[in-house]
Amino acid sequence: MLIADRLRALREAKKLSQGDIEKRCGLKRAYISRVEHGHTVPSIETLEKLARALEVPLYQLFYEGEEPPALPRLPKQKTAEETAWGSTGKEARVLSKFRRLLARMDEADRNLLLHMAQKMARR
Repeated sequence: MLIADRLRALREAKKLSQGDIEKRCGLKRAYISRVEHGHTVPSIETLEKLARALEVPLYQLFYEGEEPPALPRLPKQKTAEETAWGSTGKEARVLSKFRRLLARMDEADRNLLLHMAQKMARR
């Protein structure tokens, strides 16, 4: 179903005129007519205004059922902790060893090492 047909059907089901919609959302009646006849494609912001004026949730402009459509089952995404370097496996062991070695260094040596690492990272 085209969005234009859906908007007109919802408006007529609620027994509202284009003038009523104009008063409710501030859009010109001529613009509402062009949308309902398929001459103009409204933006999402305009669709939100029209949905508010029709007192329906936005999804109903795109979907004919009474209940919202079921969400698709998407694969589980890894969390930031799971994708972070050093959070699992060999990387975690290397990072742990690196932490222990850094803890043993005095502050001046640690600052020198970090300065060198920064210089190398810039290249």
